[in-house]
Amino acid sequence: MFVEPERLCDGEIMIKRLVLSGLLVALTGCSPTVQNIDATPPKKGCVGQIEQTTQNLTPVANKQLLEKAIGAELEGKLCDGKVLKVKAPVKVYRVWEKEKPYSAYGRWWSFEKPKGSRDEYRKKNNICPEWSKLNVVSHCELKTGTNIVLGTGQSAQCDGMILDKSPENQVYVPNDNRNNILFVENCSQAKDWPAKGD
Repeated sequence: MFVEPERLCDGEIMIKRLVLSGLLVALTGCSPTVQNIDATPPKKGCVGQIEQTTQNLTPVANKQLLEKAIGAELEGKLCDGKVLKVKAPVKVYRVWEKEKPYSAYGRWWSFEKPKGSRDEYRKKNNICPEWSKLNVVSHCELKTGTNIVLGTGQSAQCDGMILDKSPENQVYVPNDNRNNILFVENCSQAKDWPAKGD
């Protein structure tokens, strides 16, 4: 029997191979910060992959919801997507316009905390300037049992410019704030965004 260190993670042995009587066993000593549970290859004409990064979501069939989230060329929305059911609370982030408080609980969210400049965020998430000023950020938790759509961005026709398709993963949540139908809870107070120093 011998132990062979294969690679390191933060100075610790990440994987050891134990070979016993010709049997190979892999043990993991540390894990990445974000584990890609499942990556779906892009649909023809779309860019990037749909990357599920948490075990708190499981794929389900919901054609009607998927059709609401997918947009045609230059329409914005998603280019490709898959429907997932929330098995346990998942944190999501939303950048929106302070002057339109009703937009705090819109349909478009992200699993990742927003970073970079406003223009970079707008381009990565296919958000036309006339749709939102993108000057505040808040986060909430998706309610258990909710169906969402995770996908990559469709191109968008804005006033005087076109935003190309994006590999950035976006989260479509079927909130209907006007009818008080919300699939998010435990929300934070809005903070100015980008924050000074970001």
